[in-house]
Formats: sequence, structure tokens, C-alpha cells
Amino acid sequence: MKHTYTPAQIIANFLKWILLLSLLAVALLPLLWLLVSSLRTNLELQTNPFGWPEKMQWVNYTKALAMASLPRLLLNSAVVAASSVILNSAVTAMASFILARERFRGRDVLYTLFTAGVLVPVISFMVPYFSLITKSGLYNTLLALVLVYTAVNIPVSIFLVTAFMKSIPRELEEASVIDGCGFFKRFSVIILPLSRSGLVTAATFCFIYSWNEFLMAMLLTSSIESRTIQLGIKFFTSQFITDYASMYAAVIITIIPSIIGYVFLHDKIIGGLTAGGVKG
Repeated sequence: MKHTYTPAQIIANFLKWILLLSLLAVALLPLLWLLVSSLRTNLELQTNPFGWPEKMQWVNYTKALAMASLPRLLLNSAVVAASSVILNSAVTAMASFILARERFRGRDVLYTLFTAGVLVPVISFMVPYFSLITKSGLYNTLLALVLVYTAVNIPVSIFLVTAFMKSIPRELEEASVIDGCGFFKRFSVIILPLSRSGLVTAATFCFIYSWNEFLMAMLLTSSIESRTIQLGIKFFTSQFITDYASMYAAVIITIIPSIIGYVFLHDKIIGGLTAGGVKG
């Protein structure tokens, strides 16, 4: 039987699609403008910022890679982001298991202390982190960035993974205890594999933050050997001239890994974010 829409339903659907398309335009148009601008000349950008390039300037990407030593900076960012994700995931998995599956006095207080960092602006940690890093002799090293990025992401990671682990039915863990599983086996064989979506979600947020972070990297590093890709974008500006076209090409290069990661992992990210709403 063919469904007949009322005038009110037609108007509501029309407004819904208008809203969705408007949100899509807000999200995609800046990215499309950035991509088109990276293929133009500096003269075209100054005379007609929103026009189409007369000829695609793919050479801008070659210049971007050469001018700012982007290959070295890309490698530094990859090392820092990957190391931060691994360390953050290891700490988060163990801490969340204790907070979600074990019962002990002070557990709720400890969980509150861990997750309270979500409410604190990262910029307020700049002075304490700078003092700790310099006094420990780690200034201007990749290890300093790894430790800071890991610490900054622990509150939100524990918040996500603990909620996910709480949603796992306790019957599974109780059955494993009956079968003779000890503390570490329950964690590694039962809970950890079932928490994969939550850990992937936390790891993705940690990677995106570590890859895109600028302020801490600028504060804690001072040489090309230890700086990250986001700091490389500064090299396209000087006191007298700015190479906007090559700078936009460099920006496109820097955001590609984050986009690729989200495209391949968005299902697990959404599953990890919504897991806390399921009661086990």
C-alpha cells in the first residue's frame, strides 16, 4: 500500500533535509576551499580568493615538502602519535579494568580524580608541564611530547573505556572465575578483547590530539629534530612574506592521516561512544 504524506510531513522532511545539507556544507566547504586554494598561485589567492585556479599548481605540494622539512616533521609526528597511543592505551586499559570491574573502598573517588581532568583546560597545564619536563632533562625531546600527550588524554580515555567495560555482563567474568581464571587472565582473555571498540575510540581521540597539537609542541621543543608537523606550518610565514599556497598544501598534508583514520574506524568510534548507555 502506497503511503501518502500529509502537507505537514512534507514540510517537516523538507526542513530536515535543508538542515542536514546546511550542516554538511558548513563541515565540507572550508575543507574544499582549503583544497582548491592549495592548488592556486599566491597571486590568484590575493586577487580572487574564492575563484577556481587557472591551472592546477601541484608543485605547491612539492614546495611544501621541501621548504619546511616536512618529511622529517611527519616522521616525528608519526613517532609521537603512535607512541602516545600505545602508552595511553596500555595505561587506560589497566586503570579502567580496576575502576570498572573491581570493588574496593575509594573506587568512586579515584574515578572522579582521574576523569576530573576532562574539565580542566589543557592550557592551564602549560607551566607545570614545562617545569616538570625541563627539570627532568627531557626538554626538546620526542619523549617529552609522548609523556605529555599521554597524560593529557588519560582522563577522557579512562572516561570512555571505563564506561565501555562496565557495560560488559558480569556473568562472563564470573564464568571465567569458575573455570579457574585469575586476575590477570580475566583482564587479558575476557575483558580486554571485549573492550576493543572502547579502546579504539580512546586511541583515535589520542591520535588526533597528538597529531594536531601545537601549543605544547611549541613550548617543549626548540629544534627541527624534535618538532612535529604542526610546527612546520610556521615556516611558510616570515616578517615580510607568506607563501599561502604552499602553506595550504602543507595543511592538507597534515590533516590527511586524521581523516583516513576516522574513515576506517568511525564504526568502532561510534560504538565506543555509545557503549556507556548500555547497561550490562
